[in-house]
Amino acid sequence: MWELPDGWVRAVYVLPWLLWCVWWLWGVNWRKAWPMLAEGGWAPVVLLMIMVSLAWTAIDARSYDCLGIATIPNGWWQLGAVCTLAALALFCGWLQGYFAWTPQEISVEPPPASHDGHDVHVH
Repeated sequence: MWELPDGWVRAVYVLPWLLWCVWWLWGVNWRKAWPMLAEGGWAPVVLLMIMVSLAWTAIDARSYDCLGIATIPNGWWQLGAVCTLAALALFCGWLQGYFAWTPQEISVEPPPASHDGHDVHVH
């Protein structure tokens, strides 16, 4: 069977984490997200985290052997993994603010109609 070289195997493991950080650093405007979270937006995020970890617990019902040192029971390691991803996203938000990185704003709204009499109306 064909196998990847060791460097590629490590890259495959690191790639999802890298993509996660790239999204939260350059895909989210944390200058707008922090106030929304502070005004109560954190509550749906926490509920979503709990629901994701519960679903993951039902899908992958097994214990996790943590480096051969301890065994983390089903449910707890999934919740820990989800909390780690959330903490990494918040860290990326802090990093974005610390270095004053702001992603380019992309407007999803259509441009306002001009009222100079040159609009074409189709009926």
